[in-house]
Amino acid sequence: MRVLASALSPLTRGRAAGTHYSSSSLFPFVAGVDGVGQLDDGRRVYFLLPRAPFGGMAEETVAPEDHCLPLPEGLDDMTAAAIANPGMSSWAALTERARFKAGESVLINGATGASGQLAVQIAKHKGARRIVATGRDRETLAALQALGADAIIPLSEDADALEAAFREEFAKGIDVVLDYLWGMSAERLLIAGAKSSADGVPLRFIQIGNASGANISLPGAVLRSSAIELMGSGIGSVPLGRLIAAIGAMLEAAVAGGFSLATETMPLADLDRGWNAGDRRRIVFIPNG
Repeated sequence: MRVLASALSPLTRGRAAGTHYSSSSLFPFVAGVDGVGQLDDGRRVYFLLPRAPFGGMAEETVAPEDHCLPLPEGLDDMTAAAIANPGMSSWAALTERARFKAGESVLINGATGASGQLAVQIAKHKGARRIVATGRDRETLAALQALGADAIIPLSEDADALEAAFREEFAKGIDVVLDYLWGMSAERLLIAGAKSSADGVPLRFIQIGNASGANISLPGAVLRSSAIELMGSGIGSVPLGRLIAAIGAMLEAAVAGGFSLATETMPLADLDRGWNAGDRRRIVFIPNG
């Protein structure tokens, strides 16, 4: 297929660097885990995990037919490429792992990144009763209230103060935690959830990313003294066919839900500049831009 757009995501960076758990470390290697392409018959599709050694950041790529999804009318190439990977992370976590039901409350730890911002919008679209968002970027955190967050918690270095803030929210009732950070904030979330959630009421804690650290120190009493269900969501935790179906459902919902993300487009020739840019905006490369 001819590549129309391919976004730079943490997954793309991690697989290229060989640091992501799904990296193969095989060469040759073309970067880019997904994108929007055009088939020979003119159809636009979203593609995921091109056949090795091909990648999304090229003028053309090759992907298995069952890794391609038709794009819904009304969803442009750039938006689809930008939101597919980060939107999939919360859609799959909520539907496949947490078995989320409308009317439940969700806490999103690390909501100021691209995935977290979409997680707020997706949770709202799926009927969350209450959404709590955490993050370090106070400006973005405040803006999340316009996207559907009912409460925000700035992440600070004071672990005790952070735990106290978390306990206040758990006392109001939290059903699902989507964690994009791991590290200290996840430790305190788990401890706060064990201390303040109602006895015997399940709290589904879904671990998705580790932007704040790869490991945590978790007291065993946290799990023994609570109904916390701790699980991960990512490549390997959900069968690939269902993961692709989750992306398709999310892309279909994106039109009606108006899912949005700050995006910057760049020609593929500027890959080096875009690769090393910050993460304030999702960068989408256009091969012939």
